[in-house]
Amino acid sequence: MLADRSHILRWFVVGLFVILGLRLFHIQIVDRSYRHAAENNVLRYEVQHPPRGEIYDRNGEFLAQSVASYDLMVVPRNIPKEGFDTLALAKIAGVSQEQLAKSLRAAKSYSSSRASVVVRQMTTEAKLLFDEGGFDGFYTHFRTQRSYPRKIAGNLLGYIGQVSDKIIDRNPYYARGDYIGYSGIESAYEELLRGEKGEKVSVVDVRGTVKGPYQEGHYDKAPVAGTAITTTIDAPLQEAAERLMKGKVGSIIAIEPSTGEILVMVSSPTYDPDELMGRDRGNNYVKMLDNPRQPLFNRAVMSSYPPGSTFKLVNALIGLQEGVVTPSRRYPCHEGYHVGRGVKCHDHRSPLNLKEAVANSCNAYFCYVFRDILDNPERGGIGNGGYDNWAHYVESFGFGKKLGSDFASERSGFVPSAEFYDDYYPKWNSLTVISMAIGQGELGCSPLQMANLAAIMANRGYYYIPHVVRHIDGRDSLDSRFYERHYTMVDEKHFEPVIDGMWGTVHREIGTAGVAYVKGLDICGKTGTAQNPHGKDHSTFLAFAPKDNPKIAISVYVENGGFGSSVAAPIASLLIEQYLTGEVKRPELAEYIEKMEIAYPNYEKRKR
Repeated sequence: MLADRSHILRWFVVGLFVILGLRLFHIQIVDRSYRHAAENNVLRYEVQHPPRGEIYDRNGEFLAQSVASYDLMVVPRNIPKEGFDTLALAKIAGVSQEQLAKSLRAAKSYSSSRASVVVRQMTTEAKLLFDEGGFDGFYTHFRTQRSYPRKIAGNLLGYIGQVSDKIIDRNPYYARGDYIGYSGIESAYEELLRGEKGEKVSVVDVRGTVKGPYQEGHYDKAPVAGTAITTTIDAPLQEAAERLMKGKVGSIIAIEPSTGEILVMVSSPTYDPDELMGRDRGNNYVKMLDNPRQPLFNRAVMSSYPPGSTFKLVNALIGLQEGVVTPSRRYPCHEGYHVGRGVKCHDHRSPLNLKEAVANSCNAYFCYVFRDILDNPERGGIGNGGYDNWAHYVESFGFGKKLGSDFASERSGFVPSAEFYDDYYPKWNSLTVISMAIGQGELGCSPLQMANLAAIMANRGYYYIPHVVRHIDGRDSLDSRFYERHYTMVDEKHFEPVIDGMWGTVHREIGTAGVAYVKGLDICGKTGTAQNPHGKDHSTFLAFAPKDNPKIAISVYVENGGFGSSVAAPIASLLIEQYLTGEVKRPELAEYIEKMEIAYPNYEKRKR
């Protein structure tokens, strides 16, 4: 009996040791959570954030760069029981004692044993002062902060900010406290600019003081800096364009016709991109949101405007291609087109041929041409395909669709379809939509599309997709779509008589844009005065120069600016002059435009 009990006891002990052994094996080998928990008492795992890639202008000047910054971290349980000098730490960190105390309470509420950010974006000088202070329980974590040296191109470059919970849920790369591009180039090229995060494992004592790298840094992973990007932007020209648009609402876009590279992209009002960085970011962002003129709204690619008389170029080219008009054919104008509801026109000599009509921006002439296009019996007339045929032509110029630029926020504008009018009118004809003869009515296009039209005119019938990135480090080329020519439905031969008219707009006495004349630059342009139901008409102008082998195509759109020759044309000519000659020889004109302030009562109403 005793022997049996002894035998049982022996096997019980053996079984117990086996169970314990298996358990230890599981804890030490299989389940590493216990090991990690122990390691966490002496190891600190820190994410190493890479600097974002630099952004340059086409000539290698910094538009955006990363500068050293430090986050002040705390592990609450490691703060000495006797406390610390809160006034000294607050002064070093550049915050009030109340702000510091509030952050510490939040950190303790989150976790007493895990690190939390107390103060973000401390300077290098502040970090050095902190290191001298010896604040147990606190340490600094290296980050970088975005800086915009030239303080231009806010809407173009965009801004970065902390990721939201929604972004974290969608993309496992991001964690709380990470930054992401929210607009402009910072957003469009985020995956390249952000780089790759690393990790540093350090040995720390019970007070959180770093004693050195864990296992000589064997488990560390170095961060990979973001990719540098060279833009197509000409920084001095961009800066000049923003000065000229001060006090005005609208947009300027300039394109190199031979490549589609965007030289200038201004949305006005704009903002200093540095204002959306640093500790005042939140306050500045709210102020911008409250601004009735909407500086955060990128009008260059997101607005939809009536093109006004600049659109007459398109109708002229379609008419030539369709054979309903010739360069020599003349149409009368007696201060307007007096059919149906009619379309008014300014006083000028009559009748006019194509070149004269373009130079003089005759409304009546283009009403005749437009109706002949739509009612052309060879196309079945307006009700049997004539209108659709016209719409297809217009779309081939890049209207009514996204051009495919590297701006995710690009809008398509609007070219109404025949079905659109069928839904509104039981019966309609070419007189119903006559306003589109002069770029009014339901037509809507972005400033980018208008600048693209200028590039099409410069190239005699084709365009490259406008884009703002010229080179990406480590890559031989851009996306292939930026190298493809997109042709309109109009033959090259038809462009010359229209371009002669554009040349006359600037160079002839009858032209509507003599103010844009610059000796020796051979500027070709077209004015536009877009009707505005909410106030004074919009001023618009598109141009390219020189006439042969063009180097720049530009579109200027100024809301409530009045005649195209009043504001838009002078701005365009000043920028063309600077780009082609390197200087402005009409400083008095530049000063006059810079000081011009336009009232916008409609925007101010929104504030009330």
